Amino acid sequence: MRSKEFANDYRYFPEPDLLPVVISDKEMQDIKDSFPELAKEKEKRFAKDFGLSEYDAQILASSKIMADFFEQSSKETKNYGLLANWLIGEIGAFLNKDAIEINQSKLTPANLAMLINRIDDQTISGKIGKSIFEEMYASGASPDEIIESQGLKQISDDGAIEEIISTVIKENPSQVEAYLGGKEKLFGFFVGQVMKLTEGKANPSLLTTILKEKLK
Repeated sequence: MRSKEFANDYRYFPEPDLLPVVISDKEMQDIKDSFPELAKEKEKRFAKDFGLSEYDAQILASSKIMADFFEQSSKETKNYGLLANWLIGEIGAFLNKDAIEINQSKLTPANLAMLINRIDDQTISGKIGKSIFEEMYASGASPDEIIESQGLKQISDDGAIEEIISTVIKENPSQVEAYLGGKEKLFGFFVGQVMKLTEGKANPSLLTTILKEKLK
């Protein structure tokens, strides 16, 4: 194969007016360090640093806007898995319906982190969290403001829940008899009645524990 430098018919020769460019190893590294993080790199980091599943990390890392929102929210909460689930699931559905990005909505990283924390510390249940989120999405209000104004704080007082359970048991003797007779599916009935009286505010795990003791 002919070389262009020595083939007359190519009439090729180096440009004499262009000085040679020499780039040092440090300059090369500085250039590499200035590159933005690629989606694949971000995906691996999310899985490693936040303990996310491969699927969740991939979904979040595929959108820079969503990934940035996740990272900002993660600074104010430690339940990264729940945070990712909300962004991909509930929040993603609302954004898709309105055909907008999360930074175009009224949500803020701080408010989302606060919602995750209130569910995580059992101030509210996951079910109530969804209704609070809808208000956050519509108005931009913080979860604490909504919880306070609407009286949505979860009931986690043993005595209060036990008192309501006693009322439900007293008012439904035939269902109690049937449950004790082997119809264990009626347990859901009692849970439902307690939730109805507490407007869904009873702590689910505490309710289940006390109810099982009461129905022995």
